[in-house]
Amino acid sequence: MDVIEAIKTRRSIRRFKPDPVEEGKLWTVLEAARWAPSWANTQCWEFIIVRNPETKAKLAETLTPRNPGIDAVKNAPVVIVACAKLGVSGFKGGKPVTDKGDFFMFDVALALQNLTLAAHSLGLGTLHVGAFDAKKAAEILGVPPGVSVVELMPLGYPLETPKEPPKRKELKDFVYFEKYGYR
Repeated sequence: MDVIEAIKTRRSIRRFKPDPVEEGKLWTVLEAARWAPSWANTQCWEFIIVRNPETKAKLAETLTPRNPGIDAVKNAPVVIVACAKLGVSGFKGGKPVTDKGDFFMFDVALALQNLTLAAHSLGLGTLHVGAFDAKKAAEILGVPPGVSVVELMPLGYPLETPKEPPKRKELKDFVYFEKYGYR
């Protein structure tokens, strides 16, 4: 599968088969994340691999009420917890170097996009879960100060795959030339 095909055919998966994810495939998707670009090559991301059903259930309790990702976090064979070291990405000499502050969200997003596309190319499904209590998740997982829990990503074989792609804006609706608003 080429990259453009993977981008266009990937879907958010909320229901997973109980089949375990093979170690080789898990390491392949993590390797894809490792090769993501990052601010000054700081690679601020860190990943916690969760397979324990009790831990996954506790993590599911950190999601916002009625979040459609709750069952995915509970039932996926693997949950990858994406974390970031703070004060590294977008910093020089301990100070932010742009008005964007800490770049960890950008860098972790790049790594997770690589991971997501690699997973899809291997027949695995993923879900980006961001609406959760990161502090509670950090307590559950023993994440130290100076590290932020950014996202929970259930990973496994899709029970079903949505066929229709979600609606996308037309390029003309968000692409400008030379200046904002110029089409």
